[in-house]
Amino acid sequence: MAKPPATPATQLLKARKVAFTARPYDYVDHGGTGRAASELGVDEHAVVKTLVFEDESGRPFLVLMHGDREVSLKELARQMGVKSVTPCAPEAAQRHTGYLVGGISPFATRKPLPVCLEKSILALPRVLVNAGRRGVLVEIEPRVFQELLSVTPVEAGR
Repeated sequence: MAKPPATPATQLLKARKVAFTARPYDYVDHGGTGRAASELGVDEHAVVKTLVFEDESGRPFLVLMHGDREVSLKELARQMGVKSVTPCAPEAAQRHTGYLVGGISPFATRKPLPVCLEKSILALPRVLVNAGRRGVLVEIEPRVFQELLSVTPVEAGR
């Protein structure tokens, strides 16, 4: 596969001198992290999905979660100290991040968004997260999330 084109996310990683490896794969609509993990020959637990949520006031935020786990909405809201959280509609997610659903990266979003990071992700040696384009992940050390993003560690996976 040819070298994937640069995205705002990969440009930010390069500018901040973050070591990363672009990992392109054959994207399929609704294939999710399972498809990416299978294509790349990695454990789905190490593929981090970037989810866009909003609280009851409509404030958007990101959640970084293991690919093989779901987010407990009740637990996430409790840990954030809000009444409720809901996933954003695809159009709203794209508007908030500037990325297409299926290609949303936590890096270089259209506007800076708060990020909730599942704590156990930090225990992994390397993770793969979307590079800002459908069909391309970047492999990085999880500490990069803490170094480049305003993260709140949470335990909201199930």
